Amino acid sequence: MDKFAQETAPARLSGTPAMAQWAVIVAISVFTGGALHMAGIPAALFLGPMAAGVVAGVNGATVRVPVALYRMAQGIVGILIAQALTPQILTTFRQEWLLFVPVVLSVMAASSLLGYLISRWHVLPGTAGVWGASPGGATAMVLMAEAFGADARLVAFMQYLRVIFVAVAAAVVARFFAEVTDVPAPGIVWFPAIDPEGFSWTVALIALGVPLGVLLKIPAGAMLAPMLAGTALHLSGYASFQLPEWLLVIGYALIGWSIGLSFTRQVVLHAARALPQIVASIVTLILFCCALAFLLSRILGIDLLTAYLATSPGGMDSIAIIASASGSVDLSLVMALQAVRFFLVLILGAPIARMVARWVR
Repeated sequence: MDKFAQETAPARLSGTPAMAQWAVIVAISVFTGGALHMAGIPAALFLGPMAAGVVAGVNGATVRVPVALYRMAQGIVGILIAQALTPQILTTFRQEWLLFVPVVLSVMAASSLLGYLISRWHVLPGTAGVWGASPGGATAMVLMAEAFGADARLVAFMQYLRVIFVAVAAAVVARFFAEVTDVPAPGIVWFPAIDPEGFSWTVALIALGVPLGVLLKIPAGAMLAPMLAGTALHLSGYASFQLPEWLLVIGYALIGWSIGLSFTRQVVLHAARALPQIVASIVTLILFCCALAFLLSRILGIDLLTAYLATSPGGMDSIAIIASASGSVDLSLVMALQAVRFFLVLILGAPIARMVARWVR
């Protein structure tokens, strides 16, 4: 163990049995998620587990979500997105691509500028700031940053901190800007009757698509492969899917825990000195996206909440969860713009980060 790890070794949960750690995490998840749900916060059952993971992670939890389960959760979200991608999305993109592409490229340019400034001003060592500021594709950015010699811990800290900021901000905005009607919202049906055909398609795509995406080494393949296959089947009218609430909650919890548990005490303390600047860069990017959302809302005439979620610089999975929980949101439009940015980041993210890194040097 190096000197840094020795100085920052956590003491609270590190010696606790794994079962006890999970018991604490689940208890905090239920309490926090329940409180947020009672407060009417969208995606409370995702934000609760994420908050529990953060609390446990910074207090030395050694448990982690098994890779297979995390990939399964990504597959669930992939089906959720595929279910939301309708022919209307293709029509929307075809009609508005001249607006969509500049909006996405503007977000990427703003994030690249922020990463350049963070590295130029030595807020973070080396090129960690460049990779950490890249929008979307958090896991892919961390892996590529490590391959190019950046401090992967700091990149992960910046990436996942932004995911949390964006997720919380999007949930709060959705809470206050979602349309409110006089009709009481229907209660959640936790265990609906299973549609044999729809549920079978869901299970089959997750069981086959997740390992295929991993085998092909596609970035975020565990989500993308089921999403792409499901989209093709859904758009063609060949298949429909059923995602019962209990399955969605499992997926939300696994993703939330995985993100939250990434925040170990070592990583937090290592980045504490740069935290104000990192938070300022995240807030700046969120505000920039708010301005884009306002522009998008005025030009297209869509509601502001839909535009905000569509341009929000968070992970596509967390935005999908929040958007699907907000009844007034045009989920098709949100996911169309998020999907365009996600694919452009995967294609252009590494070349842009390398170019900005050369400017810094």
